[in-house]
Amino acid sequence: MIKANYKKYILNFKNPSGTSRGVLRTKETWFIVLQGKGKIGIGETGLFRGLSIDDVFNYEEKLIWVCKNINLGLDFLLKELCEFPSIQFGLEQAFLSLKSKHKFELFPSEFTKGKEAIDINGLIWMGDKNFMKAQIKEKLKSGFSCIKMKIGAINFDAEIELLKSIRKEFSSKEITLRVDANGAFNPENALEKLKILSILEIHSIEQPIKQGQVNEMAELCLKTPLPIALDEELIGVFSSEEKKKLIQTINPQYIILKPSLVGGFAGTKEWVKLAEENNADWWITSALESNIGLNAIAQFTFTLQSKLPQGLGTGGLFTNNFESPLEVKNGTLQYNPALKWDFNLTE
Repeated sequence: MIKANYKKYILNFKNPSGTSRGVLRTKETWFIVLQGKGKIGIGETGLFRGLSIDDVFNYEEKLIWVCKNINLGLDFLLKELCEFPSIQFGLEQAFLSLKSKHKFELFPSEFTKGKEAIDINGLIWMGDKNFMKAQIKEKLKSGFSCIKMKIGAINFDAEIELLKSIRKEFSSKEITLRVDANGAFNPENALEKLKILSILEIHSIEQPIKQGQVNEMAELCLKTPLPIALDEELIGVFSSEEKKKLIQTINPQYIILKPSLVGGFAGTKEWVKLAEENNADWWITSALESNIGLNAIAQFTFTLQSKLPQGLGTGGLFTNNFESPLEVKNGTLQYNPALKWDFNLTE
């Protein structure tokens, strides 16, 4: 018999972080803790208010139900929770953690041995021009060769000037530039803006227009001068048929997968398979989880052996994150087995 309980935890940002959905100062997250046969399993259900499809009034009720019915088994629970992708993800982690030799080593590999690393992009948060420029300098100094800049917050011309200033110093062979519009463009002006961006040899743009405009996005992907990556577009698409239809209709160049938002490991694998069958590439991104969720995503991501830089490594944003063996070094996420976990839910 397994016993289950859950705990809410508030992560505090070191600096208020600007996104297209406003400025974030705190991030609410939840943990599922399993106990059985003298062992403990831990999983983070990374709810993202305002973005997750399961940001609903009865979220906590669903966690209570999960804990009461934990012995119905993982497969049954995952099917019942198809509209709660963050809880699916937390459960997958918790069951793997309970079975594993070391509760935070969910996918033993050369990564968890500290022998191999995962290439990641350096994330530039929205803000005024000086703030964004300072972040860019810091990322380049830290050894990143792939930078992702969120755009759509300040004047588009000012953002173009920022990107131009990077390109003056670094060619596309030296620095890969990704941009994330978070749906900031209008379908009417998006193509024009993509043409301006393409001159700067941008690797890709995430979600140029708001999700749900499938035909407009399909037309953009057909005409675009630079690769488009779907991100928010994948959120809330549950059935295999819906997923297949979406990919085949839009025909994106890339898709971006956040396990907390697309149904954990199983949901991510399904999207990866569909992308590869339809000539689209992909990468995986964390979604402001604590180091518990980030650790799970990183270990899982390594097993998929993508050649592209991933969107991982947000653990340093919070003042009260849990100490872990995860380290960001020279533009990579590494696992240092010499470092210990410090996981304490009392706050």
